Amino acid sequence: MKKFFYLSAVALAVFSIGCNNNASGGGTADTPAAATDTTSLPPLETNPPNSDYKPAFAGQTRIGAVTTTTPYQVDQLAKDLGKPWAVILLPDDRFLITEKTGFMQVRNTDGSLAKKIEGLPKVDSDGQGGLLDVALDPDYATNSIIYWSYAEPYKKGNLTAVAKGKLNIEAGKIENPTVIFRATPELDNSKLHYGSRLIFDKDGNLFVSAGERSVLNGRAQAQLLNAGLGKVFKITKDGKPAPGNPFIGQNDAMPEIFSYGHRNPQGLDINPVTGDLWEAEFGPRGGDEVNIVKPGKNYGWPVITYGIEYNGKKIGDSIQQKEGMEQPVYYFDPVMSPSGMSFYKGNTIPEWENNLFIGGLSSMHITRLVIKDNKVVGEEWLLSDKKERFRDIAYSNGMLFAVTDNGSLYKISKK
Repeated sequence: MKKFFYLSAVALAVFSIGCNNNASGGGTADTPAAATDTTSLPPLETNPPNSDYKPAFAGQTRIGAVTTTTPYQVDQLAKDLGKPWAVILLPDDRFLITEKTGFMQVRNTDGSLAKKIEGLPKVDSDGQGGLLDVALDPDYATNSIIYWSYAEPYKKGNLTAVAKGKLNIEAGKIENPTVIFRATPELDNSKLHYGSRLIFDKDGNLFVSAGERSVLNGRAQAQLLNAGLGKVFKITKDGKPAPGNPFIGQNDAMPEIFSYGHRNPQGLDINPVTGDLWEAEFGPRGGDEVNIVKPGKNYGWPVITYGIEYNGKKIGDSIQQKEGMEQPVYYFDPVMSPSGMSFYKGNTIPEWENNLFIGGLSSMHITRLVIKDNKVVGEEWLLSDKKERFRDIAYSNGMLFAVTDNGSLYKISKK
């Protein structure tokens, strides 16, 4: 199924009206696009925020809208994925997709099923658990090794775990699956906030994000260096602390920790210009964040936040800034529920080069963020007309690919 987007620099007034009604960004045929100009378009978000909190700096939230002027198209390649959580591209341009209930799928370039992949360790798929992210070994072309994260039943509870194994597509199985890392301690009173994304850096070390499991006894541990909840880790291919990690040798600290004070980080990618690690995480009621993650830094949860409790109460001391705690580059209130994300690493669609695309769950759209000098300078909403929860996004060869909780696989490409 195809939908073509005809984009032009006319009818700014029509677009503005569409924004004020939370219409889809991106310039559909009945909503022509305006020029990419943050000074002339109002923010897309017009709903009232959940709190009266003020941003720490101009442009930290509700930046002016932008629209894409290059014609592009959206193809639905599949609608029978089940409950997908992550999508990545294999070297032959086929898709490797994780399924929440505990298996993977290899899909052909047209979206058809090539092989179901089984043989993974048991997952706890209740709540927000299940089989989560997947990443290829940097040497996958020669060793066929993949890594995946999942909610693991462990001892008296469950936790976020990372495993590795050899992907045998022809046989439809994972060979020699081995757990290499666990974000301890396990909890027996939560099926929420596992994280979790995986991404390799240029040196072949693996970044892993893990949530704080939502409940109060997990939330408090996001600030503790001897606990693996609410953290971003950096590990080797064997699950050991990556060389140079900030807390190696520090007493009562997990040496695998790269950063801490996170809530539920489900988005990770590396900025193709700066090489920095960028992250997106769920806030509570308001306060979804986009962060630049630096080694040893504290990202504040639950001490500082731009959100409130789901019942409307304030969180902690109800503060948004504190010395020694990092501010988000950008935040959303109301929430967009950010899941997987990807930088656009090419220039096939010129104005998308180095932009950040984030899948939105409750918002039911893909958010495009234009970034300049590590600041967000423009925001666009894509695929709002699909009315689906976008779980993950991948980039390859000038195209974006997205999976949704409804089981869809979309391709976004230049027309």
